[in-house]
Amino acid sequence: MSDTPLIHWSEDGQAHSARWHSESGWPVPRKVAVADDTMPADAAFRLASEGTALLWRGDFHNARQLLQALARRIDHKGRGKRGKAPKQPATLTEAFHLHRMAQAQRARILSMLLIPFEPGYRVPLRRAPDVAAACHEAYGADPGDACVIALRELLGVIGAHEWRKNGVPIPALGGERIHPWYGVFSPIRGEYVDLVAQAPLPTHTRTAFDIGVGTGVLAAVLARRGFQHVTGTDQDERALGCARANLARLGLADRVDVVAVDLFPAGRADLVVCNPPWLPGRPSAAIEGAVYDPDSRMLKGFLAGLKEHLEPQGQGWLILSDLAEHLGLRTREQLLAWIAQAGLVVAGRHDVRPVHGKARDAADPLHAARAAEVTSLWRLAAA
Repeated sequence: MSDTPLIHWSEDGQAHSARWHSESGWPVPRKVAVADDTMPADAAFRLASEGTALLWRGDFHNARQLLQALARRIDHKGRGKRGKAPKQPATLTEAFHLHRMAQAQRARILSMLLIPFEPGYRVPLRRAPDVAAACHEAYGADPGDACVIALRELLGVIGAHEWRKNGVPIPALGGERIHPWYGVFSPIRGEYVDLVAQAPLPTHTRTAFDIGVGTGVLAAVLARRGFQHVTGTDQDERALGCARANLARLGLADRVDVVAVDLFPAGRADLVVCNPPWLPGRPSAAIEGAVYDPDSRMLKGFLAGLKEHLEPQGQGWLILSDLAEHLGLRTREQLLAWIAQAGLVVAGRHDVRPVHGKARDAADPLHAARAAEVTSLWRLAAA
């Protein structure tokens, strides 16, 4: 029997089924109701909150409007009864966990509004856009069957297609653009890229490793700074393809290799750079893997293996925000202990304040931590 999950529903007195697809890893909804333009937003919100998925058969643009209406109702409910502010958490750590729980609940409710797909990535709804190119980029070749996905996910796929088409200008690359793929962390927070572009280089610039290459932006910066050969590593197939495409577009494919490996490639380098996920914790979806690092696995693995992969006089550059410290998820003492246990010393550190909007948004529940956040490039060397 096939392991492909199927979603089942009843429509016009007949039983139907289709393949269930969820990049976020949501389980197949057990209860499904068919909905269209006649369904009031309050009724849709009640059903979605109770765990009933809504398979949309109406106008596509009306579905988008309904999704926005559901989001407004979630936000209103989160403000407490009669507009009263909910009880404030005692600590930033508590605020963070409550915020994550609220985000997960919000995502779950919004993911209850479902869109049908026919073969060829065609959406059989009035005024539905042509999403075949966007879906092909995100999901690969058309599997040739009918499926059902959340509208929220489809809108993310459409947005990612626009990011991939237009790209993100990178000042450190002279304004040239990096084109992120769906599911690959976009370098829109440029402060960490600027740190790599401006930090003093080690004695030799023959070889460099970029651990967790992502879009390839840091590997490109290292190549442009004069490293003769750069090796980027990653385990995610989308990241590997994305990095290779970006490096080829920038004319750097002959100087940068991108390989599928966990953390380090074979050999040693004059510089080893790593920008791991900044927050310890379990991702609630695969797409959060660039933000959350369960038990700080990647951070600890980079530090533990760095020394044996450094050439004499080589350096390791760890790019890390201290947001986790402000949230009480990790202490500076822990980080310094992991560095020392790995036989490393701190040769220097370069700091920058974030410039993204959330650092200035006083309404953000984590504002106190974001306002104090500093992103650092730690220059590490063998003890």
